[in-house]
Amino acid sequence: MIPIISVTNKEQELGHLVIILSNFSKLPPGVFNAAEKTYLKAQIETLKQEVVSFNRMTHWVYVCFIKEEKDYSRRLESCRKAGDKIAGLLNAQKADRAAIFDAEGEEAVVLALAEGMALGSYQFLKYKSDQESKNTLKEIEIYSHVLEEEENGQALLSRQSAVGSRQLAVTRHVSRVTELNILLNAVSLCRDLINEPNSHLTATVFSKEAEKMAQESGAIVEVLNKQKLSALKMGGLLGVNQGSFEPPAFTVMEWKPVGAVNAKPLVFVGKGVVYDTGGMNLKPGDSMLNMKDDMSGAAAVAAAVYCIAKAKLPVHVVGLMPATDNRPGEKALVSGDIITMHNGMTVEVLNTDAEGRLILADALSYAKKYDPALVIDLATLTGAAVRAIGKFGAIAMQSKAAKELETLKTSGLEVYERLVEFPMWDEYGEQIKSDLADLKNLGPAEAGMITAGKFLEKFTDYPYIHLDIAGPAFLEKRDSYRGQGGTGFGVRLLVDFVRRYGEGKQNV
Repeated sequence: MIPIISVTNKEQELGHLVIILSNFSKLPPGVFNAAEKTYLKAQIETLKQEVVSFNRMTHWVYVCFIKEEKDYSRRLESCRKAGDKIAGLLNAQKADRAAIFDAEGEEAVVLALAEGMALGSYQFLKYKSDQESKNTLKEIEIYSHVLEEEENGQALLSRQSAVGSRQLAVTRHVSRVTELNILLNAVSLCRDLINEPNSHLTATVFSKEAEKMAQESGAIVEVLNKQKLSALKMGGLLGVNQGSFEPPAFTVMEWKPVGAVNAKPLVFVGKGVVYDTGGMNLKPGDSMLNMKDDMSGAAAVAAAVYCIAKAKLPVHVVGLMPATDNRPGEKALVSGDIITMHNGMTVEVLNTDAEGRLILADALSYAKKYDPALVIDLATLTGAAVRAIGKFGAIAMQSKAAKELETLKTSGLEVYERLVEFPMWDEYGEQIKSDLADLKNLGPAEAGMITAGKFLEKFTDYPYIHLDIAGPAFLEKRDSYRGQGGTGFGVRLLVDFVRRYGEGKQNV
């Protein structure tokens, strides 16, 4: 559960208050006395504090100073991080409600701060018997920057007495806030799925959770069971599943609104390995510790389609989520096995721990039936991606989709789920040719994230973008509003991209 964001113009006594400033001169009148202003100015200008707290006994006032920056995306990210910090202070005070005062009328800044407060309050406490550490913040209200003034000239925001009502003129934000709540709930659902242990979240359970999300949002859902997958000859997904005692599942979520702006759908494909032991090439040491997160791509796709459908965005989208666990059971794949994929190509399996690309390849081949305008896959695919850029972004590669990737990069900056483009040069394709089959599922040690992407490209014939989200999908230590554990990386990215894509189609 995360806080709900709302907009209000009701006359009421404000509770805990957050004021956003970019310049000390813009401090609203009637809030602080002269001594407090001197203290505040010293904290902001001399000590470079971004958040300054004032205890009013009955409530707290937080002044959040976000400096102006040429890079507006960094400014918004600073707001999200400041929001996370303020949420921590409010939850420590066991507050259940707070108001953000829009002193300067910057809608994007206010929403980013609220976003950081909400996502920073996320917790996964399902299996905790002690709920003492549970966050209390439930509601974040946004007040307009437009102030009604009393006849005596004092601002209605004045906090010098604990009495009196405040009437703030609110004429904006409502639709944006509604969409933001839907988005943040989708991120929360994604995080929940990632944080669930495999003892609960099997491939079958994942498909049922996706069905619930589809039912709530208005999307259409279909689940392909093992029998259907066999009929479709999905040798990649079935091969990885051979060592498991749990059946695989392939979930299809679709949102096709009346009057969709795109004639051909956008298709999102998410890797859904609900637990990865490495198979017969068993992962060593503690490398298995967080492998419940290997379905983060599928979780992001399910949550993104849920959000797009619930927000009723006018864009036709399809989500494909192949799911299984990867275990060293009696019939598990072994090194040297050759499997036949959904599109008829044969693959020599050199390493059973390079399983994600096998299940994704079947899904990418299956995506051709939709004649897609664009396919984007998301996968916690390689350790090489983590070693290359760490947790600070995802690796992106494209084929026939250079323009679309630039738009996706823009979305990445907007929501600060940044992308770094790597090449898809033909030479990398030479490194995954097999002497015994059409392809092998592993290239050399160098550029492992690229050869993995090049392998996937072999199963596409449409505009295609591959995202390796292995770095930012799951964090062992808390990182501001991204939290600890599953981050929900990709949900905000895809939703922003779909919104931009839809607006571009409407403006043609």
